Amino acid sequence: MKTLHSLVALVLMALVSLASAADGLVVVKSPYSATETMTRFENVVKQRGLTVFARVDHAAGAATIGKSLRPTEVIIFGNPQGGTPFMECAQTVGIDLPLKALIWEDDSAQVWLGYNDPLFLAQRHGVAKCPVAEKLRQALAGLAEAALAP
Repeated sequence: MKTLHSLVALVLMALVSLASAADGLVVVKSPYSATETMTRFENVVKQRGLTVFARVDHAAGAATIGKSLRPTEVIIFGNPQGGTPFMECAQTVGIDLPLKALIWEDDSAQVWLGYNDPLFLAQRHGVAKCPVAEKLRQALAGLAEAALAP
């Protein structure tokens, strides 16, 4: 019976992972505060030679209208070396570029780092076989891993 419960738990976890992946958002748990996660991510992005175009602090924006949000910030970054080949596959990918990452704190005070999966974006724009999508996927995973490393 214990084995059956374990098997059911594994299947449910796999289904939850698939459901999360279905929307094209890759989400990684951060061991750091939202501010530190963003700073670390931005530093890694710059160290890898990418341009940071903007940081959008949604919590600060909410405060301007008297509302309150937990820490929620987007960083917009990239470079033509990665984006141009992706747009050569389908120019409509340009609506999803430059790349973005979202760092937020949930209602349990857990911080998360999320970004759009380039393979999902390639599929969305009808170019699922675009070879640069996998390269961008690996690059984003590497950025997240480096930013969240101890």
